[in-house]
Amino acid sequence: MTKLTDSQLIILGTACERTDSAVYPVATKLNGGALAKVLGSLITKGLIKEARAKRDDTVWRVDDEEHPLTLYATPAAYKALGIEQDDGVGEETAKPEKPKRTRVAKVVEAMTDKPARTRADSKQAQLIAMLKTPKGATIEEIIAAFGWQAHTVRAAIAGALKKKLGLEVTSEKVEARGRVYRLPA
Repeated sequence: MTKLTDSQLIILGTACERTDSAVYPVATKLNGGALAKVLGSLITKGLIKEARAKRDDTVWRVDDEEHPLTLYATPAAYKALGIEQDDGVGEETAKPEKPKRTRVAKVVEAMTDKPARTRADSKQAQLIAMLKTPKGATIEEIIAAFGWQAHTVRAAIAGALKKKLGLEVTSEKVEARGRVYRLPA
């Protein structure tokens, strides 16, 4: 069996559960370069393939003849995930409205629905506590408290708190203190 990363599992699992086996729209949050690497590795493993894109398909790349290409899961992808592929031939029976949840669907669901958490004793939790105080905190105050560089403080606020945890960090310029960052209590 092919060893797959979490990102590869999510992408393949989602594609295999679609009726057309299309990879796009991708069900994982990866930057452009990281996504291209993951998709490229799946192509190399033969788990997804390029095909001519239809009018409304998301384009993966354009070939030498300027034809747009998109990506689809291959039969090998279904086999690697342990999913029985419906070939559409055979008995005509009524399909259930909801498809069975496969092992991959459970993994995808568990990974995408998992809320981001913070340990109570971490610096991140301490930073959140500082920002939840009524007076908030300035970058200089956070630097003094944790010994971080200014760029680390800004990255923690923008990346970890806003993007990863989805917190609404507000900032305002206060005359005596400078820019003050706050979280709603």
